Amino acid sequence: MTDWAPVVIGVVLFVFLQPGLLFSFPGNGKQLEFGGMKTNGKAIFIHTLIFFGLYAVILLALKVHIYTG
Repeated sequence: MTDWAPVVIGVVLFVFLQPGLLFSFPGNGKQLEFGGMKTNGKAIFIHTLIFFGLYAVILLALKVHIYTG
């Protein structure tokens, strides 16, 4: 049995936390922009921190597991 939770959660968080897709914090013109499809270095750094924070909380603190087979 393999645990697919890290893969599934990582892919979902990666898709939803891409800077510019749903939101961009900090944005190019404003502090928070929704659906701008543009990004900058600060936004990439902030979204990376949010990704790893949520990823660690979900996998380590909540102990989510998805087993197959």
